[in-house]
Amino acid sequence: MRRELPVADLPPADAYRLLTASIIPRPIAWVSSRSAGGVDNLAPHSFFTVASAAPPVIQFTSIGPKDSLANVTETREFVVCLAPLALIDQINLTSARVDPHVDEFDFARVEREPSAVVAPPRVAGSPVALECALRTTLEIGNGIVVLGDVLHIAIDEAVLAGDGLPVAEALGPVARLGRDEWAGLGELLRIERPHRPRA
Repeated sequence: MRRELPVADLPPADAYRLLTASIIPRPIAWVSSRSAGGVDNLAPHSFFTVASAAPPVIQFTSIGPKDSLANVTETREFVVCLAPLALIDQINLTSARVDPHVDEFDFARVEREPSAVVAPPRVAGSPVALECALRTTLEIGNGIVVLGDVLHIAIDEAVLAGDGLPVAEALGPVARLGRDEWAGLGELLRIERPHRPRA
């Protein structure tokens, strides 16, 4: 038996909790940005995915106005760093609401490194960094979807296989679930895609 929940009858906070506890696991965009005044910001966003492969475009959603969103719209640059399980405490700490003048790299004691083509720094301990230029933003309800053109990809050589692609286990990504729950990669299944039948 299912519980039927007409969305029109749900308070927004209840709908949010149900969605985030049901749509799991969600990869985390650990977004680095820099304010127009030069203050670095670092924040995790768990509404994150690829929007296009050609050209390479990624997207994350800011639920309500946040420092990341303000910085990205002002400077039109950001970096999405893969959020590794090894840094989960710092990832969680950078989700804290702090004043815009606070540098979250310093606040969470996250080591930074210079980016190749954008001003915001990369997380030194992240195995993959995607340096982006803002393409556009799209407001949907209380969410602002941020679309970024990927200009440069930096990958730690230690996580690459012979085919030049990252190895999932070596990346060690952390994902968000519902409530205060997080998850690592867990069991990995390798299943070959079915081939298209020949005519």
